[in-house]
Amino acid sequence: MYLLIFGPPGAGKGTQSVLIAERLGIKHMSTGDVLRQAVIDGSELGLKAKEIIESGSLVSDDVMIGIIYEALKNNGMKKGFILDGFPRTIKQAAALDVLLSELGYPPIKVINIVVPEVELIKRMLGRGRNDDSEETVRHRLNIFKEQTKPILEHYSKKSKVLNIEGVGSITEINNKIIDILSSKVP
Repeated sequence: MYLLIFGPPGAGKGTQSVLIAERLGIKHMSTGDVLRQAVIDGSELGLKAKEIIESGSLVSDDVMIGIIYEALKNNGMKKGFILDGFPRTIKQAAALDVLLSELGYPPIKVINIVVPEVELIKRMLGRGRNDDSEETVRHRLNIFKEQTKPILEHYSKKSKVLNIEGVGSITEINNKIIDILSSKVP
């Protein structure tokens, strides 16, 4: 099973990705983890990423796409994966489509965790992080809407997008995801 997980900040993507990977016996690919591993491995792209990160900049689409490509070439990925945190732009989504096709992967399925904005704000403010003021939380949600939501439109035209209501306990949400994957994904 080859999956992408989407949802706004505070939706629980990271938590659910790990649980889904464990329950389905597939690889969890967190963009941050993949990026850190490339830096540790000292690959050419990892060294480029390290330089960019150390300068305080965001890693460019081209470098990130290259790092994801290297990770997807790994034979362990052929057994299945859930990609968390990538793609974040339409350019990255289009590049991912090409990479998956080149590497012989079947069409990817998209899990979209849907949570009301009021609940997201409550969750993020409840985390107690210094950078989680209501203003910054609303700003991050707006960035998500502008940059990431169009990716769902992109995938709804070419892949199966499974919308999951992301309200309830972690276990309840995870069970909803596993149930819909079991019943709707071949």
